[in-house]
Amino acid sequence: MAAIAQQTNETGQVDYALIAQQNDAFRKRLPEGGQGIIVQTTAIDNMGPSFVAACLNQIVAYDGFTEDNDPHGTHEMGFMEIMGHKVWFKIDLYDETYQYGTPAPTDLSKTRRVLTILFPSDY
Repeated sequence: MAAIAQQTNETGQVDYALIAQQNDAFRKRLPEGGQGIIVQTTAIDNMGPSFVAACLNQIVAYDGFTEDNDPHGTHEMGFMEIMGHKVWFKIDLYDETYQYGTPAPTDLSKTRRVLTILFPSDY
């Protein structure tokens, strides 16, 4: 799939392929993924520590991105089955204070990632 560009106020065009690389690195907890946090909904947390650990393990290994479920190629959302439950993860890009969307999605110094683990019913 060809990289698509997105217009932003600060930097002009953004390379979706680079965002995908950074999102993948963040999921795998590599430095090139930048800074951020991983959170889960209360419903996920209520499933217990072994369920949360299984979610984290599958998120790190996830490679189920297709043109249908990842149309922009940013690797920002994934869909899995864990212990018989459908689970999603979603990566959102914020500014350094986690208050607003980032003005420069590929600039790791200006972008913080939040990976949320959730059930579809939590969305």
